[in-house]
Amino acid sequence: MNKQELKVVGASAVGTAFEWYDFFLYGALVPVIGSKFFSGYGPAAQTVFALLTFAAGFVVRPIGAVVFARITDLVGRKIVFLMTLVIMGVSTVAVGVLPTADQIGIAAPILLVTCRILQGLAVSGEFGAAVTYVSEYAPAKQRSFFVGWLTGTTALAFSLSLGVQIVVESIVGAAAYDSWGWRVPFLISVVPLALSVWIRTKLNESPLFLKMKQEGTTTKAPLREAFGSRARVRMIAIVFVMAAAQSFIGYLSTVYMLTTMKTYLKADSFTVNAIYMVVMLAGFFLCVLVCWLTDRVGRRPLLFAGLGLAALLAFPITNGITSIANPALAAAQDKVSVVIKADPADCSFQFNPAGTAKFTSDCDQARNVLQANSVTFDRQDVTGPTTVVVDGTEIAGGPSLRQDLVAAIKGAGYPVGGSGTTIKAEGIGGFFTGPVLGVALLLLALVALAQMAQGPAATAMAEVFPTRIRATALSVPYQLGVGLFGGLLPATMTAIGAEVGSFTTALWYPVGAMALGLVILLFTLPETQGVDLADVRLAGDTSADATEDVAVRREG
Repeated sequence: MNKQELKVVGASAVGTAFEWYDFFLYGALVPVIGSKFFSGYGPAAQTVFALLTFAAGFVVRPIGAVVFARITDLVGRKIVFLMTLVIMGVSTVAVGVLPTADQIGIAAPILLVTCRILQGLAVSGEFGAAVTYVSEYAPAKQRSFFVGWLTGTTALAFSLSLGVQIVVESIVGAAAYDSWGWRVPFLISVVPLALSVWIRTKLNESPLFLKMKQEGTTTKAPLREAFGSRARVRMIAIVFVMAAAQSFIGYLSTVYMLTTMKTYLKADSFTVNAIYMVVMLAGFFLCVLVCWLTDRVGRRPLLFAGLGLAALLAFPITNGITSIANPALAAAQDKVSVVIKADPADCSFQFNPAGTAKFTSDCDQARNVLQANSVTFDRQDVTGPTTVVVDGTEIAGGPSLRQDLVAAIKGAGYPVGGSGTTIKAEGIGGFFTGPVLGVALLLLALVALAQMAQGPAATAMAEVFPTRIRATALSVPYQLGVGLFGGLLPATMTAIGAEVGSFTTALWYPVGAMALGLVILLFTLPETQGVDLADVRLAGDTSADATEDVAVRREG
């Protein structure tokens, strides 16, 4: 990179990294957030609600895409950089000062959701503007490499958010961190906010956008033009599928596995954070490497390899992580039979955001105990009182159900009360034990597959639309795909696992979705390596601003 290119990529990446740092702070603190803002529920419900609040930032992202992408295509790329940065920073600092549910009741989660919505709106505007800006500055033969530094900041920001948490927890101690120290990482984000805003004010506008303004060819209605022909609608649908497919492995390998290791596998939170900090830092450089390779072999091969391998290896990798992280739990799940026999009317679906329902039936109490101890169970519908059968021993419902059930599963071999995990490093040397290194390598494999899909996808999205509508046309389907599928994935999988009593059963959802997405993209996604962004054409595009009816062309 020359000096100007380095300035563009560096300033864009720094700002984007800060926005993702703020966004992922919440994802890395799901167990703590659940206990502070949803304290009236059981452990499984706390996690589901905390993840649903995390997902709120994704659900609104299509709205943010429409609003900010329109500004990006009408006014310019730079102004959106600054607007989204400030919104993200202010809403993140606000999370750090929110009262908890124990202090102000239902108002606490309402305020939390409000902050998450603002964060989601900000990050949705950031992605389209940043990818558009960097891709329009980059040389055609190095475009994916340039964009890779930007895309990789997702992993880098996740690593930084965990690193800050580790430092704070080390200084204040685990007890103080759970009490009030979790607020510090949110509050100190005001420092990088100021730095990022200052850096981005030094940037110039995209040369392709400036050229359009000088020629008077900028769009007046970017959303209408984006959907102005069947060819463009078809391409927007393809980008939607690509965004959704890559987001499944992205959020499976990060927020979901991070939360699952702490809650389901009972691994030590500090150790898990440290593992993920290193793994995600490696993921940043892996993303850059993958994007560098796509400038040589094309976008399709690595994107398809990432999705295909993720669908094939998701079960073996996650089962391997369970066996290494908590072998006693894995052994009990394989050999111990647990069946809840209950009237379906007594077994509630434990989802109640308004907080009006009480889960007090024997069936609900039994499921609460089993979920809290990561017990795999089956359900059998019967009439009459609820009973739980643990390896042939029947436990009757009633006042002593919880106590009797805990004793039964403990006697059958389940590690009760958070015991059984091998992921708890004592001192620096503890991070170099076999179990910790084994889990780290398996997590790195998942993260590597995510980077193989996410890196090429970001570049390809920018290469299939004309400059005048690029930000709108790529942002809307991307944020729809990620917002509706990737963002909801952790909460959806956790809810499925809690409802059916099986962590592995929930994996079929992302695995099936990635496989379906791969098949669709194999037959629809064009290869865009080397395309001239100033002259992007879509086959069959008959819209008024398309001058030719030709396919997307490569540079000579």
